[in-house]
Amino acid sequence: MLKNKKIPFVRFYKFNELFFNHPYICDMKKILAIILTTIFIVAALYYAFVYYVPYSEGVRSGELIKISKKGLLIKTWEGEISQGVSGAQIFKFSIEDKEEIVIKNMQLFQGRYVKVTYKERFGSLFWLGDTNYFITKIEEEQSPHFRGVQKND
Repeated sequence: MLKNKKIPFVRFYKFNELFFNHPYICDMKKILAIILTTIFIVAALYYAFVYYVPYSEGVRSGELIKISKKGLLIKTWEGEISQGVSGAQIFKFSIEDKEEIVIKNMQLFQGRYVKVTYKERFGSLFWLGDTNYFITKIEEEQSPHFRGVQKND
């Protein structure tokens, strides 16, 4: 009686063996592997290009009006510098977490006239910041609006 009964697992195993060794399935596996590898390489090249190749580098001056760490899931340091007398020109920037000295100086120079050195990237990666401008150095500077005025001690 046991000899006439077929075990379903064996039948399924043979089906799997026949199905997954079929030439079309093997070709689909290779194509899928090639597509996934290509997507990974393109993403890695995009990241390397955006992160390591600066679009421009420069210096800007103005009154540091805002520095904050914000973000819903990933917190990034963001800030603003007012470059005009009326505050019409606002320079928005980001600071990478690895720039600890810059972050501490930003908090110290809040509300003062500063000169910042920045690098502009082609794009922004969400875990680095909201803008394409990343501050690399900050220095306190004398405001051009009050250069002739001396402080009374």
